[in-house]
Amino acid sequence: MDEVDSAIVRELQANARLSNRELAARIGIAPSSCHVRTRALRDRGVLAGFHAEVDLAKVGLAVQALVAFQVRPLSRQVIQNFQAFALSLPPVRAVYVLTGNDDFLIHIAVPELPALHALLMDHFSKRKEVIGFRTSVIYDYASQPLLSFPATE
Repeated sequence: MDEVDSAIVRELQANARLSNRELAARIGIAPSSCHVRTRALRDRGVLAGFHAEVDLAKVGLAVQALVAFQVRPLSRQVIQNFQAFALSLPPVRAVYVLTGNDDFLIHIAVPELPALHALLMDHFSKRKEVIGFRTSVIYDYASQPLLSFPATE
């Protein structure tokens, strides 16, 4: 990653819908160079995808929660199986494997609180590896893309 690559990533994080020509103009390089560099960033996995940001409340998922889980026994197989199980449930938005007191942090989005309760009681609490969990309902959130990072060359 040099300064031009960083600029490409920064601009695409701010607006992934920029055309190659617009992106090149913002960075100050030729469109052909911009295209080659953007493709190289995708090929190296730096640009892992382009996504639409969806307002979950506007699509009927007004309640979001973060649920911290503890599982036992801790083994690679148990962790992989629990992660796969969680990701198979439609309300699960993301699964994070952690160190510390909690083993997983799972982001869930559902239409209403009773649906969250049903998901936890009917699916997660019945798992034999789950020894405990704590739920935090999300009132509001803000996010910020990674706009700058150190060059790697």
